[in-house]
Amino acid sequence: MGLVLAAHLYVWHRLVRSTTLPGGRLRKSLSWGVVGLFLLVVATFLGTRLEYGKWLAWPGYVWIALMFYLVVILAVLEIPRAVVVAFLRRSERRAEAGVAAVPAEAAAVAVPAGGGPAGGPTGGGAAESLDAAPAAAEGTSGVPDAVLSRRLFLGRTTAAVAGVAALGTVGYGMRTALGDPVIEPVKVTLPKLDPRLSGLRFAVVSDIHLGPLTGKAHTERIVRMINGLEADVVAIVGDLVDGSVAELGPLARPLRGLESRYGSYFVTGNHEYFAPGGPVEWIEELDRLGVRSLRNERVEIKHQGAVLDLAGVNDVGGTSSGDGPDFVKALGGRDTSRSTVLLAHQPIQVAEAAKHGVDLQLSGHTHGGQIVPFNLVVGLQQPVVSGLATRDGVQVYVTRGAGFWGPPVRVGAPPEITLLELR
Repeated sequence: MGLVLAAHLYVWHRLVRSTTLPGGRLRKSLSWGVVGLFLLVVATFLGTRLEYGKWLAWPGYVWIALMFYLVVILAVLEIPRAVVVAFLRRSERRAEAGVAAVPAEAAAVAVPAGGGPAGGPTGGGAAESLDAAPAAAEGTSGVPDAVLSRRLFLGRTTAAVAGVAALGTVGYGMRTALGDPVIEPVKVTLPKLDPRLSGLRFAVVSDIHLGPLTGKAHTERIVRMINGLEADVVAIVGDLVDGSVAELGPLARPLRGLESRYGSYFVTGNHEYFAPGGPVEWIEELDRLGVRSLRNERVEIKHQGAVLDLAGVNDVGGTSSGDGPDFVKALGGRDTSRSTVLLAHQPIQVAEAAKHGVDLQLSGHTHGGQIVPFNLVVGLQQPVVSGLATRDGVQVYVTRGAGFWGPPVRVGAPPEITLLELR
């Protein structure tokens, strides 16, 4: 909340204080508007966790996205703005120096005929006229009108550029987030893969985030697209929901229609542990929908006479409740000559996977950063933000996810369903 407050203060400084006259009605009205938007964010954070506050999600999260990009764009514009300000100040100093260089006698004021001595009835007229001249050239803030006009023009120009850019970026991001996921074809070579398993295909999806901003159509579209891939295995790598079964059960029902040769599998993400009833009720619901949860366990995928070990571990978010990942349970005692694919929600779990000889880890969690430049921040916490990489000798594929969290916006990281083929 401290960061949110600081962001609103910065937006107020650049979009209100720098674009309006002090003491004016417009400044007061816009200032109260910024206060209202800050309170909207607070109410959104609280309300989306309560049944009666879900309606705040759309206006609240859209404003959060706009606020984020206003801050980012205004921060970038600080550099050219500082250059212009320095130029204007230099021009003002030159103008002041020119006035100071005028000879004293040229600035002398003639005393009108009949004028009395200094201090007499009419002797103060010249001094009064000199004092009045600067006052007439100053605005209500005590700043010369010309300087004030230049400052307002610069402030309003900066605000207009930032506003248009932020609105355009968020509009594009909403269209991307709410549109069809991109199908990402990926081929992964596993050196010790049995040749008979070559060509085995996984449909990988993560971070669907069923919640107050998604509808049943969101799930139906994902199921339809996955089925169109005709994959051998469907892997849902966590963060399926943002709520309880009672609230979101109807949105998840289309998952019953998932089609694949060897079944659909699920592992928990951190958001399953945020659900009011925890992950257990969702695991039971998914079982009713025909999706098997891998709870620190593994199954054998038998294909063309060969066997692949498919393992799944709980998310690290379950550690505090005693339901965290157990790699020994999931991967111990297996035939190490077989290739192993591990489903683990967070890429950071690869460090532990490497200790157990995993060949390939499939993860999500990062959303690919979801909104640029947030991907740079995600990279500080996770070893892979998106795509295929090798960490600690293990190949890791991180899908960007098919949904969104928070603002319904994706910039630079379109939603994704992955068709991954083993070679």
